[in-house]
Amino acid sequence: MKEKVMNGLEKFSKAMLSPLSYISAAGLILVLGALLTSTSLSAMIPVLQWTPIKLLGQLIYNCIMVIINNLSLMFCVGIAAALAKKNKQQAAIIGLMSFFMYLTAGNVTLTQLGMLAEADPMVGLYGTGQSTVFGIQTVDMGVFGGILLGLVCGWVYNRTCEKQFKGIITQIYSGNRWSFTCMVVFSILFGFGSCFFWPPVQNVISALTDLIATSGNFGLFLYGFLERFLIPTGLHHLIYTPFQFSALGNSLTVGDATYTGSYIVMMMEYSMGLPFSDGIVWMYTGFTKTFGYFGIVAAFIFCARKENRKKTAAVLVPLAFTASLASITEPLDFMFCFSAPILWVAHACISGLFIVLLHIFHVTGFTTNLLGSILMNLSAGADKTNYPTLYLLALCQIAVYFVVFTLLIKAFNLHTPGREEASTETAGSDAPAKKASVKNAAEVQCVIDGLGGKENILSVDNCFTRLRVNIKDPAKLDEAAINKLPNSGIVKKGTDIQIVYGLQVADIKRAVEAQLENQ
Repeated sequence: MKEKVMNGLEKFSKAMLSPLSYISAAGLILVLGALLTSTSLSAMIPVLQWTPIKLLGQLIYNCIMVIINNLSLMFCVGIAAALAKKNKQQAAIIGLMSFFMYLTAGNVTLTQLGMLAEADPMVGLYGTGQSTVFGIQTVDMGVFGGILLGLVCGWVYNRTCEKQFKGIITQIYSGNRWSFTCMVVFSILFGFGSCFFWPPVQNVISALTDLIATSGNFGLFLYGFLERFLIPTGLHHLIYTPFQFSALGNSLTVGDATYTGSYIVMMMEYSMGLPFSDGIVWMYTGFTKTFGYFGIVAAFIFCARKENRKKTAAVLVPLAFTASLASITEPLDFMFCFSAPILWVAHACISGLFIVLLHIFHVTGFTTNLLGSILMNLSAGADKTNYPTLYLLALCQIAVYFVVFTLLIKAFNLHTPGREEASTETAGSDAPAKKASVKNAAEVQCVIDGLGGKENILSVDNCFTRLRVNIKDPAKLDEAAINKLPNSGIVKKGTDIQIVYGLQVADIKRAVEAQLENQ
């Protein structure tokens, strides 16, 4: 039983790697767009106000943000393709169609039953539990909906794609078309069912916001904890939105006008030169984004294997700046929230703890992003913001993240970035960074033979640096044959075999697949 669970988690982890690889790349590009569109930075560097540069920044930022804002579709298609054992492009197409059928089924259900919410002119669909995705209004399941649908699509595809019918009429539904037909049924049922099973989940979250508002420092801790903890489900916005954009968070009356929501009140107080009120504490969800992720990245780099530290730093450091400058944390979040859940819980706890500390030490400063924080706090002054204490706590949070994450990673031997298991037998332990390259078909055939031959290979995939192969019988593994194509290590986990090839792994995977198809 344990082995089945671990194999299932391994397959899920591999499936998540496919879309995550693109999120990481998108995060790096987003930093550039965020810098070019930063109002505070352009005030310091006048050349950034030049129209062509502003246009370029907007193009980069908005084109990448459309990916970040539609992660549910990305996960659905990516996971479906990653789980498919063959004809991955067909599984991806079916996943894409399934996603739009799920959205439409939800919309039709809400419309026909009179449950479709009307958008408010000021706040849109906020508070209704619904959202508009690609122009289709339906129940707001966030990223969770895409992940679940992608998992089901991959599972269904593997079990139906080879089904053949002999009848003249039914023959059209053979193979991939049968997989599609099955997903038509599931997508409709899933979209229909989401209208009924998801609102109670949203109601639980709404009840929590009421508890948070009346529970003092415990409520503040719960606020920060849940805002981070619920990110993988896409429900975190149900936590912070009521406080930041409604009277639940704060209100300010100036003359005949009343402003509600901690965000709006904070900006009005800043623009009018008023002292900042305590409601600004609900804006401190940005504190961890701005500072804490530097501690997380530092821990990942420190705990990485020595030979992987430079590569790990090259990938993760820009993502820390993405979180700090643009408040986009998903590229880093999804690197460990599923693979190391104990770190995710610790992450949420630390985030909640420091919101409480900011309140205890009477900090009323900006924490939205790094540049905005520095420039706006300096201009508002220490008397209004208590920013010296804010930045002292920022340093403390970075240190806490580094210490806690380092201890947990080493205590539980967590496979965070750069800590992939090393092989007990490698192609050459004296040269861990050997560069792999496909020279001829004979070398590729050696890899296939070393894995037990075509009949022993169930699936072939890859992540950033590793060829990931699922085999039938581990006893048929021949490491000496595999090592005829230079690699940096072989990791064995039962029927799951990982061969470390480095950044050339995608080329090697294609060569292996092509060789298998020709046999």
